[in-house]
Amino acid sequence: MDSGVIEGGLNVTLTIRLLMHGKEVGSIIGKKGESVKKMREESGARINISEGNCPERIITLAGPTTAIFKAFSMIIEKLEEDISSSMTNSTATSKPPVTLRIVVPASQCGSLIGKGGCKIKEIRESTGAQVQVAGDMLPNSTERAITVAGTPQSIIECIKQICVVMLEVGQSPPKGVTIPYRPKPSGSPVIFAGGQSSSASISPQLTKLHQLAMQQSPFPLAPSNQGFTGMDASAQTGSHEMTIPNDLIGCIIGRQGAKINEIRQMSGAQIKIANPVEGSSDRQVTITGSPASISLAEYLINARLSSEATGLATN
Repeated sequence: MDSGVIEGGLNVTLTIRLLMHGKEVGSIIGKKGESVKKMREESGARINISEGNCPERIITLAGPTTAIFKAFSMIIEKLEEDISSSMTNSTATSKPPVTLRIVVPASQCGSLIGKGGCKIKEIRESTGAQVQVAGDMLPNSTERAITVAGTPQSIIECIKQICVVMLEVGQSPPKGVTIPYRPKPSGSPVIFAGGQSSSASISPQLTKLHQLAMQQSPFPLAPSNQGFTGMDASAQTGSHEMTIPNDLIGCIIGRQGAKINEIRQMSGAQIKIANPVEGSSDRQVTITGSPASISLAEYLINARLSSEATGLATN
């Protein structure tokens, strides 16, 4: 699909909000802001990046559809470059996909999912990208995160189709007031995306940990013959078990369950931790959900374990 499919082409103005980790944002800004300046000049889109010392930042793209998709392509290319450069000294056999999160009003998610999940299934099948709509709203907002993973081209196609749906929904009056999500600074008691400083401390390791999660997961996020395409809704749910040493289970659960809730919320997977078994030094963790959500949950758990092992985790 080209942007001309969107009615009005250049006349339609769009706003897309992306939720990104600090390290990714740093890469997009570039040294002395050169990278983001180039994106603004070449695409013609307005690109704003939220301020603040937060583990996560919001990048807002606004402008005509053609400018938005050009800026979007440049952001994805930069993230793809970062993954490629991190692979040079890696032992990973498969290249992890580019993964992005866009933030949309919860009132528009129903149209995006469609009756019985038909619309989102159609988007997955026609683009080859994997799309996961978070079940819960982001903290203190009426917005949800949509995670899109795949090849750069499949992600661009997928975002175009999501934009078409959002433009169609935008024709009708909005339901209630949209409260936009604003990431909290590191150290705030927010049960999402690294309240305290855990996300900030693990973000330099994210790409490497993602590769680790991909290798270990029975459901690789990279497109495979039996990825989302050809799968029906009932076949999308699976489960995976992990074994975690008793002395490390605390860093996964966090204070009053904050960390495990955060991982559940970010991944969209169900996570059950078995009770201690007498005589065993390990605990069984069962992750249930779609292949993408299982992979993401496992990746986040590995990130917590790795940061604990290197003394970076702060509970």
